[in-house]
This record gives sequence, C-alpha cells and structure tokens, in this order.
Amino acid sequence: MLGVLVGFAIIAVIIATGYLVRRTGLLGDEARYMLAKLVFFVLSPCLLLTVIADADPARLFSPLMLASLLAALSVFLVMFLVVRFVWRRKTAETVVTTLAAGYVNANNIGIPVAVYVLGDAAWVAPVILLQLLLITPLSLTALDLSTRGGVSVGRILAQPFRNPIIIGSAIGLVLALTKVPVPEAALEPFRIMGAAAVPLMLMNYGMSLHGQRLLQPGTGRRDVLTASALKLFAMPLAAWLLGSALGISGHQLFVVVALAALPTAQNVFNYAQRYGRGETVARDTILITTVGSVAVLAAAAALLH
Repeated sequence: MLGVLVGFAIIAVIIATGYLVRRTGLLGDEARYMLAKLVFFVLSPCLLLTVIADADPARLFSPLMLASLLAALSVFLVMFLVVRFVWRRKTAETVVTTLAAGYVNANNIGIPVAVYVLGDAAWVAPVILLQLLLITPLSLTALDLSTRGGVSVGRILAQPFRNPIIIGSAIGLVLALTKVPVPEAALEPFRIMGAAAVPLMLMNYGMSLHGQRLLQPGTGRRDVLTASALKLFAMPLAAWLLGSALGISGHQLFVVVALAALPTAQNVFNYAQRYGRGETVARDTILITTVGSVAVLAAAAALLH
C-alpha cells in the first residue's frame, strides 16, 4: 500500500509542477500545444514501440484484455441506452458522452500509473491496443456518419496509417509476435525518447488544468455526473466481477481493476473538439474522473493489492 501511495505522490508532484509552469506563464500560452504535439507525434510512439516490443505476447492477448473489453462494453452500453433513449440526445453527443463513461486514459495517465503503481508499463499495453485498434475507429466512424451525413471508406481505412501512436504500437506488436532480433543499439534511441514521454504527459496535463471551471449551468451537468459516476465506480466494479469470473486473481486482478479505474481519456475531448459536439461534457468528465480516480485507485490497492 505504501508503494502505491508513493506512486500517486510522484504523479501528483509532476502534475502540480505542470500546473505551476502554466500559472506562472514560464513557457507562454503556446507551450501546452507544442508539448502535446511532441508527446503525441514523437515521444509516445517511441515509448509504446519499445514497451510493446518487450512485452510477452501472452500478456497482450490474455484474459486481462478480455476482462477490460467486457468491462468497457458494459459501461458503454448503459451510458448509450440512457443518453440515447432516455435523454434523447443526438447521435454525435451520444457517442461523445458514451466514450466519456468508458474510454480510459491508458496513455497520459495509464502509462505513469502502470510504471509507478503497477510496476511495469507493459500492463497497460493490451488496453491501449484495444482502444486504438477497435474502439477508436468505430467511434470515429459513428461521428463521421452523424456529423457529415456520410463516411469516407478510404479515410477510415487510412486512419491507422496516419496515427503515430497506432503506428508505434503496431511496430512494437510485430516485433513482440515475431521475436525478430533487433540490436539494442537500434532500439536505444527510441527507449531514451520514450522515457521522456511520461513526465511530459503529466506536466502537460497539469498545465491543461489551469483556468478550468467545472459544471457551469447549461453545460450538460447531468451527462457529466452520470458519465463520471459510471467511469469511477461502475467500470472498476464490473472489471472486478468479470475478472473474477474469468479466473483472474492476485496482482493481475488488481491490474484489471486499476486499469478500469483510470480516468476518462483526453482523446475523448480531442474527438469532441474535432467534431464540434459535446466538448464541455468531455472536458468536465475528464477533470472530475482524473481527480476522483486517485481515491478509487487507492481503494482498489487497499482491497486487492
């Protein structure tokens, strides 16, 4: 338990440092966007390439991935039914709110949690692959259909080849599955650049927290609170039940629950912003779940670890 708390403390200090950097104006207003591009296009792909390449394929395609998938789908289904058929939201808003309830921040927060709390960055690799290769394409297709009245098949098929995180993950997956011998000298530059991803992710998120105001009237507070409750409580509980039913126990069960307890991914806000739907709901849910996930993860550690 002490190790878990130390891990959270490390993460909190780095996030707070980013917040102070933004508050003092040390790097200017454009720094957050420049850091985001650097992390997204260069550092994260390098990190994921090396993490997945070093991962055991049996861990990538294991009951852990199945439990994570089923937990996410169960929460997605509940949120979708409520938003679409009870609150009668339009399709694009429904997609964004549904994603906010179950699309976890396996990258910006998940990798640091895996490193500092779970003890190995490779634990988060199955969830990253699951979201990037399955949930993201389906969600973007739905958003395309609902906001543009049609979808370009070529654009959807080309999307994986334009996303550096998917490219880095795919290369790492090929290396992990084929066991092609790669000289350490060839991988070392990617390891060094990838090592910078985690602290810069956390600092950049801390910078993004400055100046935000939560739950303003007329911004979909009901959607935010429902999505946050499902993300923080229902999804970890579903992961625990499903993981236990699949025979997962011990540290691996803690890993499944911890990954399900991660906050809503910043990607959800990026998608909402890109399509001009549900931006405030996504932003507020991300902030609430990011703050609340600390207590949920600590509780999971106390009960399971």
